[in-house]
Amino acid sequence: MSLNRREMLRLGAAGAAGLVLSSAAGSQVLPGLIVPQPAGAGTPNPYAPVPAQPIATPAAPAGIDPQLFARAKAALDQHRVWARDSIGIADFSKPSSEARFHLVDLRNGTVESHLVCHGRGSDPAHSGYLERFSNDFGSYATSSGTYVTDDYYQGKYGLSLRVRGLDWSNNNAEPRAIVIHNAWYAEPEMIQQHGMLGRSEGCFAMPRTSQYEVMRRLAGGRMIYADKLA
Repeated sequence: MSLNRREMLRLGAAGAAGLVLSSAAGSQVLPGLIVPQPAGAGTPNPYAPVPAQPIATPAAPAGIDPQLFARAKAALDQHRVWARDSIGIADFSKPSSEARFHLVDLRNGTVESHLVCHGRGSDPAHSGYLERFSNDFGSYATSSGTYVTDDYYQGKYGLSLRVRGLDWSNNNAEPRAIVIHNAWYAEPEMIQQHGMLGRSEGCFAMPRTSQYEVMRRLAGGRMIYADKLA
């Protein structure tokens, strides 16, 4: 078959156009296949190390040691205490001359601090500082750990509030009759006269006005956390 000059020119133009289209397509696809992509571009590297994430710790309200507050919050979660609006934190690192029983409103972070005694078995020399904890019967000492409030009763010091110990370090609190009550030796006048409060037999003994506020806020199964950091 013979082709005239016009048909040969037409076929030559079509071939040239195809060559141009093929070159354009290659310029779009081939560089991405042949040239290495910079780090961070395209699909993430599955072998890249994951940066360490900071561990969140609860912010402590003003006046409360952050480490002690973190322990109290952990105890609240560990024991699944259902009442989570207010808690009590007894910081026995401080002397009895300082307001060391903290009422914490967990909804807004406000704190009220009150005087509280420790047990005479925890401070044999009556220095005003708690030296040791004990859960033993007859120790007359303060016990560390997590408590929840129980029921009211009328006792030697009038209206009082029972507590139950939830940890191995204070699970004898109820049979040892550890309670919240007021006492004459827990009044602020004792600090003025002796530089410290008197000692209980392991109870959370407080001034009368403090006792009523603490019981009002913490009654009904709310948590008290007692500990010492140093």
